[in-house]
Amino acid sequence: MGNFITVDRDTDYLFPPSMQDWLPEDHLARFVVEVVDQLDLSELTRQYAGRGSPAHHPGVLLSLLIYGYATGVFSSRKIERATHDSIAFRYLAANTHPDHDTIATFRRRFLPQLEALFVQVLLLAREMKLMKLGRIALDGTKIKANASKHKALSYAHAKKIEAQLKAEVSALTAQAEAVDQMPVVDGMDVPAEIARREIRLQALAEAKQKIEARAQERFEYEQAEYQQKQAKRQAQRDTGKKPRGREPKPPLPGPRDNDQVNLTDEESRIMPVSGGGFEQCYNAQASVDTDTMLVVSSHMTQATNDKQQIAPALTKLCSLPEALGTVTDLLADTGYFSAANVKACLGENIRPSLAVARDQHHLSVFDRFAPDGPTPITEDPVALMKHQLMTQSGRALYALRKQTVEPVFGIIKQVMGLRQFSMRGLDKVAGEWTLATLAWNVKRMNVLRMAL
Repeated sequence: MGNFITVDRDTDYLFPPSMQDWLPEDHLARFVVEVVDQLDLSELTRQYAGRGSPAHHPGVLLSLLIYGYATGVFSSRKIERATHDSIAFRYLAANTHPDHDTIATFRRRFLPQLEALFVQVLLLAREMKLMKLGRIALDGTKIKANASKHKALSYAHAKKIEAQLKAEVSALTAQAEAVDQMPVVDGMDVPAEIARREIRLQALAEAKQKIEARAQERFEYEQAEYQQKQAKRQAQRDTGKKPRGREPKPPLPGPRDNDQVNLTDEESRIMPVSGGGFEQCYNAQASVDTDTMLVVSSHMTQATNDKQQIAPALTKLCSLPEALGTVTDLLADTGYFSAANVKACLGENIRPSLAVARDQHHLSVFDRFAPDGPTPITEDPVALMKHQLMTQSGRALYALRKQTVEPVFGIIKQVMGLRQFSMRGLDKVAGEWTLATLAWNVKRMNVLRMAL
């Protein structure tokens, strides 16, 4: 007969069990509690009136959400279930069981306060000597919205349905007026059918207005770009030079037939995704410290490309507390390059390393170790940056971008599992992205402190 460990599920403990014995000393859940206990949660606690039944402490609910996002549990229902099934979640909840509605309401209610908590975690990392600002890598990644691309309505289709519904309303109205002369189809409630179509027409009109408003914003942006190009070409003519390239075409106002609005999450956009195809997405941006891989700032945009994201990233970086240090370098791929973006970085005393073209792979050994060329004699910041990127030190610096921010996105999306947002609307999605990056930072800090 085999020698087995005795199985006994009925004998009571001689002494009450201690939650401190449930998890190893280096467990992530313990570190989450340590971090949350050091945060100033007064902005959250003061919003509780103190009436009625006792509420779950914000520190408990915040710990559950941080650990949930760090381990791929985003659903409030799954978090509630985990407080029963998971030792780590039970430890975080101090053996209580907040219901899913409480967790979801807390997350939705305190999304605006997450930005300040995010900065507090960075300050804590600084106190623990885990980070100091210096070189920052910026990039964006497309994350699916909580909406289907098949729920998108194009401007052309909206006009087609609108014409059809108007024709049906006219026909039904005529039938209602001639009801004494013409028999009504059995089971048809003419007033109800007319009312139903009028409701749909109102919804279509609102959708068209939103598409038209977006088209106007696009036209104003494209018109400004067109005028800048024309001014540049005219300046070349004034100096006797012939402008190169084709004459730019003026933008056309008004919506295009393929302009769309999503009926589930109207603030999301159809975007191209890696691997091919298009999805209903948001463009999540993150600035990552190259030494520690901690996210130091993040923001959300509806823009498909990254050309306009340097300015908001710089605003976020420059608003960080001085105690965190000073940003010295900003690394970004070719999607961020423009002369205006180079000047914007220099205006904040940050040295830009914005790729001008795609990286050339598999350089020969002679190209890799070729001596640096002479510095061009010019005051053009773009030319100087291009030269810096071609030097040995510039290539080594820019190489940090790919091994810093892209792995962070890969871990957040593939390991932590955040491939689709749970919330809808730009502001709420931005708050959820802040929560996800905060959870990543806590997870990363737990690894860094053990390496000290």
